[in-house]
Amino acid sequence: MEKQHKIRTGKVISNKMNKTVIVAVETPKHHPLYHKAIKRTVNYMAHDEKSQCGPGDVVNIIETRPLSKVKRWRISEIITKGQVIEVRPSEIS
Repeated sequence: MEKQHKIRTGKVISNKMNKTVIVAVETPKHHPLYHKAIKRTVNYMAHDEKSQCGPGDVVNIIETRPLSKVKRWRISEIITKGQVIEVRPSEIS
């Protein structure tokens, strides 16, 4: 019997490290007393072997063996590519 690995869907917020991206995963929960919806955001470091993810991409990450001190996830697929617009400070004013 094969072990089922955890799968999460999140948005890449940083790809500045070599073969590593930071993925923000939002989980909606309800407050136990006030029943208001609360978004809980957790950042995971995930292994990106080909360095093909960029900021704004929506990706699936899958749990794996420890790859480093903090990396326990790897990118399984890129769902959508993100559109990030870079603006220089001179263009603002």
